[in-house]
Amino acid sequence: QVQLVESAGGLVQAGGSLRLSCAASVGTFSSYDMGWYRQAPGRERTFVAAIRWTGGGTYYADSVKGRFTISRDNAKNTVYLQMNSLQPEDTAIYYCNRVNLYRGYEPSTNYWGQGTQVVVSS
Repeated sequence: QVQLVESAGGLVQAGGSLRLSCAASVGTFSSYDMGWYRQAPGRERTFVAAIRWTGGGTYYADSVKGRFTISRDNAKNTVYLQMNSLQPEDTAIYYCNRVNLYRGYEPSTNYWGQGTQVVVSS
């Protein structure tokens, strides 16, 4: 059974930082590429960042490149998203999922957790 639990969102001022966590139960977590996605109010969910199962490759949307860092701890079945220099346009609900690195960073499952809300005030 797939279970994804995102946490550690919150309210932060522009220029601030947050570190999101995603505890995953998706079979053999350590063998899956994982990604973060976000959905802003009134918009579709979009890709944010991805990391290979080895942790050896990371990928980012242009809008977050240089500000966000994705990482993972396979021993804890957890993937992280360190977000620095946050801007109001980063306001969204953030989700994690398995990611298909070979199909435009599409999510590999249709299961979504509850997400974690990030609000950046100006």
